[in-house]
Parts: sequence; structure tokens; C-alpha cells
Amino acid sequence: MANLKNLSERIKSVTSIQQVTKAMKMVAAAKVKKAQEKMEISRPYSLNTQELICRILPQVSSSDISLVEKREVQNIGLIVITSDRGFAGSFNSSVIRLAEKEISRLGKDKVKLFCLGKKSSEYFSKRNFNVQEKFFDFWRDMSFQTASEISESFINAFESNEVDEVHVIYNRFKTLSSQELVMEKVLPVDFTLNYNIKNYNYDYEPGQKQIVSMLIPKHIKVQMWQQLLESYSSEEAARMIAMDNATENAKEIIKDLKLEFNKARQAAITTEMLEIVGGAEALVD
Repeated sequence: MANLKNLSERIKSVTSIQQVTKAMKMVAAAKVKKAQEKMEISRPYSLNTQELICRILPQVSSSDISLVEKREVQNIGLIVITSDRGFAGSFNSSVIRLAEKEISRLGKDKVKLFCLGKKSSEYFSKRNFNVQEKFFDFWRDMSFQTASEISESFINAFESNEVDEVHVIYNRFKTLSSQELVMEKVLPVDFTLNYNIKNYNYDYEPGQKQIVSMLIPKHIKVQMWQQLLESYSSEEAARMIAMDNATENAKEIIKDLKLEFNKARQAAITTEMLEIVGGAEALVD
């Protein structure tokens, strides 16, 4: 039978852990709400910009705009978005697994990685993958400027022919209990499949090419901002669920420990009573 003092200490320890996980759940829930608000604000601008580009893009020659030019794919840029911290269930591991699967399919020497978040940066750097850029320690004070700087890194790589395509892997926020792991093509830009240009009759000033050339880099940055917000919301939602599960698990462990403690205490009391009775009988004899 376990020692009563050890059981009491274990109950106190698990109770302290339960309090921490409960607090972390509440913090994550608050952060999810703020991130969701930012997502809702940015979505209309992102969609309207995309729609305007799609109206014009089919009417402009792809050879005139570098960011829509399709090439023979020799090298690929892969943006991997993870978090800086753990305690979020399979949030980071699922992204890293998909990235490794794609790298294995394409060939390690053909993939240049743009790692966003400390988890992916450390993981791929330690394993000697071709990490082109690393960005981390920005989630706490994340802003559109951060998204712009990240976008500039892979846009420059594409325009300088270091990579011929750019894809991004991240968790898209669906609900508090559900995130969708996705891989999307970022460059070259191509929205033409979803729009019919015959429905649009507009005059553009200063000109279609100039407008698209200005809007596409801005749209890519807005999309990156949206993807960062989606990932951050997914991270905090995953952490909230993980901490909720940890809190419930701690509750079950405390219940089992208390049951074991009560059994041990009852056994100790029974033993003491038997010893007292035995001592009394010895005195009588």
C-alpha cells in the first residue's frame, strides 16, 4: 500500500498542475477571440482585392508581370507555419509531417524552406534541411508589417529565380474544436479558373498592367497576413482544447489518487486498531 504522505504530495502536485492548465485554457480562449476578430476584419479586404485582380488578370499577358509567370518547376519554396511554443496538441507536428512528406516527394535538394515559428525553424535547421529564411518571436506582437516582411522574402526569391513556385503549409481555422491542415500555392498567382471575364466591362486607369502590378504584391501580403491569423487562431484553439483535456485528465487522476489515499488511510486505521486490541488482550493475559 502506498505511503499516505507520498499520496498526499502527489494529490497536491496534480492539483497545482490542474490549476495551471485551467489558467492556460482561459488565456488561450481570450487570445482566440482576439485573433478571430482580426480575421473577420481582414477577410473582406482580402476577398475584394482578389476579386479585382481576377477581373483584370486574364486580360494581361503573364509575361508582363513576373509574379504570375508560370515556369518549368526546378526549385520550390515551401513556407511552413508553426508556433513558437508547444502545449498545443498535434498542431505543430501535423504541419511538420506534411512538410516532410512534400520534401520527400519533391527531393530535399529542390526545396527551399521559409520557416515561420520557432518549432519549424529549430526542427528543420537541426536536420540540415535547406532553410532559406527563419522568422520567430513575432507572434506576441504580430502585425501586418510582419506579414509584409515575410512576404518580401519569398517574393524576392521568386523574382530572382531562386524558386519557381511557392507553397504554404498551415492550419486553417474552422471552429474552436477543428482546424484544417492545408497546403496552398502562393506563387505564381493564378485566379483565372474561378472567374469569367466576359461578365465584366470596366475601364481602368492608369491601366490594367499597372493596377495588377501594384495589387498582386499587396494581395500576397494580405493573404500572408490572413494565413498568419488563421494559424495563430488555430494554435490558440488547439492549445485551449489541449489544456481542457489536460485539466480533465488531472481531475480524473486526483479522483483516483484520493480513492487510493482513502483506502490507504482506512488500512492504516484498521492496522492501528488491531494493534491496540492485540495489546489490550496481551495485558489481560
